[in-house]
Amino acid sequence: MANIKLSMKRVQINKANSSMVLTIAAAAFIVVFSLVAARALLNKSSYQGKVISAKAKAVDQLEANITASNTLVASYKAFVGTPENVIGGNPNGTGERDGDNAKITLDALPSQYDFPALASSLEKILLTNNYKIDSITGIDDEVAQNTQKELVGPLAPVPMPFTVGASTNLAGARSLLETFEKSIRPIKVESLQASGSNGSLKLTVTAVTYFQPQKTLDIKMETIK
Repeated sequence: MANIKLSMKRVQINKANSSMVLTIAAAAFIVVFSLVAARALLNKSSYQGKVISAKAKAVDQLEANITASNTLVASYKAFVGTPENVIGGNPNGTGERDGDNAKITLDALPSQYDFPALASSLEKILLTNNYKIDSITGIDDEVAQNTQKELVGPLAPVPMPFTVGASTNLAGARSLLETFEKSIRPIKVESLQASGSNGSLKLTVTAVTYFQPQKTLDIKMETIK
């Protein structure tokens, strides 16, 4: 009889122990789950805060860009809407010195290293002023310049050296520098060599002009982490 009572007590103790273990395991699971969930919520809250901050910054920048764009449009219209361009020509004409100020600016400082276009421009200048062209030489460095522009991104004017050979008389030799000086495109004469007689001179002009790489609009995508 005593043995039966001890066995019943042992069974009850084992059940109590099992219940306690299950209770502790359940409590531990709830605590761990709560900690993991709390950490996930904190991380998500931090991420959402970063996203909201980035969006607010983007909105501010967009509003500033819109204001700047409106100012730029107004300034451009005023720049090209003058009754006379910056070199005294007709903005609506088709002559050598005509065209609006935007066209004059692009003609003066092209956005690419284009030597064939430069040679055509020099040829037009010389033929218009009755010079006999012997040669127009230079370096067609467009590929290298475009590669350097992509790597470095210069915005300052970049020199384009060239050499012109022309035949004229003494009076034409004297006016050649003025001809280059009056050109829409900036030309800096570095040397002028002449050979022959007063009535038949061979001129060799070493000079440099410029182009200015265009500034591109770089739109970037930002990943919020």
